[in-house]
Amino acid sequence: MSELKINERQSGGVTILDLAGKITIADGAPVLRGTVRNALEGGKKNLLIKLTDVTYLDSSGLGELISSYTTTNREGGKLKLLSPSRKIEDLLIITKLITVFEVFDNEQEALNSFK
Repeated sequence: MSELKINERQSGGVTILDLAGKITIADGAPVLRGTVRNALEGGKKNLLIKLTDVTYLDSSGLGELISSYTTTNREGGKLKLLSPSRKIEDLLIITKLITVFEVFDNEQEALNSFK
């Protein structure tokens, strides 16, 4: 069982959350929720979630991404996704969430989209 690790870094006015591990009901979802809430409470409104090193995403993990997106929007911010694996991108396509999230393959393009 690999826990979700989140490395937070800043680039301009964007908070980048580098995720590594699994986002599941037991592991990552509560960690992700807490990290996003803390960022928003700290006045960080532009969030970029990097999914390159996420090895597994279950339905509750997907639900947490949606919840984080909704909460960020409600707080007047933007949440975008960066570099999902092929498997996660397929999941976003199947669930039609690819039409909800802005998804980028290139970090610089993602950062520029916040301007």
